Amino acid sequence: MTRCRVRWRHYRCGVHIRFDVPADPAYPGRVAAALSSAQLRRYGYIGASLVAAGAIGLAVAQGAGWGDQTRPLWLAMVVGGLLAMLYWPWLRLRARRRSSGYAVEGGYDITEDTIMMRSGSESGGIAWDGVTEVRATPEFWVVYVGRMPATVIPRRLMSAEDAQTLRAYMAARGLLRS
Repeated sequence: MTRCRVRWRHYRCGVHIRFDVPADPAYPGRVAAALSSAQLRRYGYIGASLVAAGAIGLAVAQGAGWGDQTRPLWLAMVVGGLLAMLYWPWLRLRARRRSSGYAVEGGYDITEDTIMMRSGSESGGIAWDGVTEVRATPEFWVVYVGRMPATVIPRRLMSAEDAQTLRAYMAARGLLRS
């Protein structure tokens, strides 16, 4: 179990987690879908609102007797709403297809200061001080820097003990949001 202590606004937990990511062709698509889902979900909500407003407008216009004049407007709202609702699944499918060719071996090295990622010959990292929140999905922890999702941490590829340690660390920093 991890013991964390707060000292001068620094969290010290002794976190050091290292694990590998296999070269799975489906993995990059799942990452792309996880990163885009938070940003694209609003299109579904906007689309549903447009469909509802258009349907109500059509019904009211027909009942009031001025449906012939405004029918194109209400139908355009319904069609636009349906297209907005289909935009999210279409982009997710497209991201999965496009990213399936990027399957290379990689890994993560997570310490109390940074999240270091490597994929093939490239590597990069994110300092925990720049992370504003972490959201949990069924397969990943989505790491946000500001309002944008920056990377994911795959929980299923970690050992149960490492996942529990990292969860405790993120909770101690006040980053974890379910």
